[in-house]
Amino acid sequence: MVLFGAVGCDRKQTAESDAPAVAEGAGGDAAVSNLSGTIKINGSSTVLPISNAVREEFIKVYPNVTVEVDGAGTGNGFKDFQKKATDISDASRPIKPGELSNCNENGVNFVEVPIAYDGLTIVVHPDNDWVDTLSVDQLKKIFVGDDAAKMWSDVDPKWPEEEINIYSPGTGSGTFDYFREVVLDDSDASMRTDMNLNEDDNILVQGVAGNKYSIGFFGVAYYEESKDKLKAVSVINPKDGKAYQPTTENIAANKYAPFSRPLFIYVSTASLPRAEVKTFVDYYLANVSELCEQVGYVRLPAEVLEKGKENLENEVTGTHFVTAEGESRSGPLVENFKPENLTKEVSQ
Repeated sequence: MVLFGAVGCDRKQTAESDAPAVAEGAGGDAAVSNLSGTIKINGSSTVLPISNAVREEFIKVYPNVTVEVDGAGTGNGFKDFQKKATDISDASRPIKPGELSNCNENGVNFVEVPIAYDGLTIVVHPDNDWVDTLSVDQLKKIFVGDDAAKMWSDVDPKWPEEEINIYSPGTGSGTFDYFREVVLDDSDASMRTDMNLNEDDNILVQGVAGNKYSIGFFGVAYYEESKDKLKAVSVINPKDGKAYQPTTENIAANKYAPFSRPLFIYVSTASLPRAEVKTFVDYYLANVSELCEQVGYVRLPAEVLEKGKENLENEVTGTHFVTAEGESRSGPLVENFKPENLTKEVSQ
């Protein structure tokens, strides 16, 4: 089943206005018309609008290729990927050590390709006139542990004595994982269990937009698409103490910390020999910088994207975000996405 995210569909006309590049090696009209097959993609709902935008343009050039795109969440996407049920796994976080081990055990090799930056956006109802900025410590008070703040006044006594209603991506979401990693900061605590969880970001938008005392979080593209009925909260950067909005400039400059994050596709090397998959992935990387901006995300530095293309062309397998000892590697993308950090398998 092909799922069209609200962002990807609403911006279709914009995507059509620019002429995306045809993948190198596509050949002439005969090669285009003869290319066929089915490509299966699952994973992050955050990456979904980008993959759908690429799909929409790709099938105009290659109409005989079927591209199935689903957005069941990063974790669920990797479950399908490690079972060889998909060709490409969309991810709003790097692969985890356990997921890498499962891929190793099942004989799944992959190329890890960063495609764009996102800003995980904290949102409240537009009538909320007491919260303009939040620190990570305040977010901990709201989201961490079952003894977390029940009322807004529990976070700040100047705020209303009204119950906080929380809307969060589901636990299978990479967005949930990323947010949890930031606010827990390696502590033994856990996220509160009374949140409204849903893998569909559009439902989260509706939830926050329908309740004055609500708060939620999701990728910046869903905020941009619904900014007339939501309010983005500025986040205080722990390094410089300044509050930043999730703008394109702030995300690209990593000022919107700690909630600027890279997005990825993971491509199975078992699928790459199929012409339709290789052509699609080449097309994806040739056009993702323009298309990601059209659906509300931020393009990567050219050198990072080029390194991803090079790794794909040479089938450089493994991840840059897990150590050989099985530990997740954190930090900026440009510091981690280097050959010396590549890990193909976790030592047992």
